[in-house]
Amino acid sequence: MTRTDQNAHTTDEVRRPGRWIALAVLVLAVLLVAVDATVLGLATPFLSEDLKPTGTQLLWIGDVYSFVIAGLLVSMGSLGDRIGRKKLLLVGAVAFGAVSVLNAYATTPEMMIVARALLGVAGATLMPSTLALIRNLFHDPRERSLAIGIWGAMASAGAAVGPVVGGFLLEHFWWGSVFLINLPVMAVLVVVGVKLIPESKNPAPGPWDMPSVGLSLVGMFGVVYAIKEMASHGAGWDSIAAAVVGLAALTWFVRRQLRLPAPLLDMRLFHHRGFSGAVLADLLTILGLSGLVFFLSQFLQLVQGRGPLEAGLAELPAAIGAVTAGLLAGLAARRFSVRSVVTGGLAAVGLALGSVTLLDEHTDYPLLGSMLLVVGLGAGFAFTVTADVILSSVPKEQAGSASAVSETAYELGAALGIAVLGSIVTGVYRGFPTPSGIPADVEAAAHESLGGAVESAAALPAAQAGPLVSAAQDAFVEGLRSAAGVGAAVLLAAAVAAWFLLRGQKLEDSVEHP
Repeated sequence: MTRTDQNAHTTDEVRRPGRWIALAVLVLAVLLVAVDATVLGLATPFLSEDLKPTGTQLLWIGDVYSFVIAGLLVSMGSLGDRIGRKKLLLVGAVAFGAVSVLNAYATTPEMMIVARALLGVAGATLMPSTLALIRNLFHDPRERSLAIGIWGAMASAGAAVGPVVGGFLLEHFWWGSVFLINLPVMAVLVVVGVKLIPESKNPAPGPWDMPSVGLSLVGMFGVVYAIKEMASHGAGWDSIAAAVVGLAALTWFVRRQLRLPAPLLDMRLFHHRGFSGAVLADLLTILGLSGLVFFLSQFLQLVQGRGPLEAGLAELPAAIGAVTAGLLAGLAARRFSVRSVVTGGLAAVGLALGSVTLLDEHTDYPLLGSMLLVVGLGAGFAFTVTADVILSSVPKEQAGSASAVSETAYELGAALGIAVLGSIVTGVYRGFPTPSGIPADVEAAAHESLGGAVESAAALPAAQAGPLVSAAQDAFVEGLRSAAGVGAAVLLAAAVAAWFLLRGQKLEDSVEHP
């Protein structure tokens, strides 16, 4: 038998039958989480009108999901390596669907914040499991690159489906209906996944270290909370204390992992320059994007006056770009290089965000749509290649932990982006001067959020309502432009860092044995 025949025979052996059907089921979980994340932005104006949260509560509703999920991802990824990734995925899907009902029927801002936190606990079980199972389903690196591209494309499809379906629901039902769309997806995932997804786990994982779980959660939550509070209100005793506790917990976590024979997270993974560079690129990219995306839906609806469905459709170019780039990213990285594709993608997103600094109330849609398309293309190329680098840098037994690190960077970046960039928007917005003669209670509500300004102005005479809403919209757009400038700077810095950290990095080409 020739070497070519031997390689073909080996490749056929490691190509698991039904792997593409299993992948189709796995990406349902990705769709589940992506849809949930995107519909919240559209639902925010309706949620604000019904629950009447303060500006701070509104930010917590937006980012507590990411806070919790970031704190638990490493723990859940490690748990999946130990008890079985399929088992964790299916349990998480059931929990995610059940807690979605609690979100849908929340009656107070506090209840909504708690419900979003619980959704973060359930969501932390889903994302690491899907990527880790892909790592174990696809042993041919080129097939795996395509599978990861499909995985990322479905996440982007969720970003597209979420606003469109959410917009339709919001125009016909109450805001809680946007969470109930999780239920049919969850049902399909569980019923089909039980039969088609193969189980995989680390054959010798060691015990699950509960002190490390607690340290990870306390550390991540403390640090992110401190950043959020400092960005919103400056350094106070509570934020300083949270930062000290969080950093101490994370330091203790790292030291403990280095001593444990079976750590929750193998810190030696970060010795691999490509792994560390990919993780950093993910974190900074999402940080630059997330805060802006969170407020973009409000801009489309409350500033430009679009309906929820129209606003959802207006955001489609970003998803289309990300889907297209995700499917082509593996080929592009092998044709050119990993660092050129990632760096180019990050730079494109940074320049597109820079164009948002030129945005105003009357900006025509072609300019906005073009910007969103470039953002989607750049992010699709960068995220798909970095996910491939992260997964291929570790043994398959540690796929859950590696996937969790990737997802932690994503969720931590999202939390920091909403906290920091969102606080810039809020800080600029709250300083706008209100027209004379506005009642004190209306003025206070208007300064809490743009949604509050629009709602409170409805009770005023037209001569007062118009100037108040106009002033609030101008302040909101000014805050959005400021946040976009900061986001653009972060993305361009990430592009420079990726160019150096990913030097010489290549995607795998040789088939591995299962």
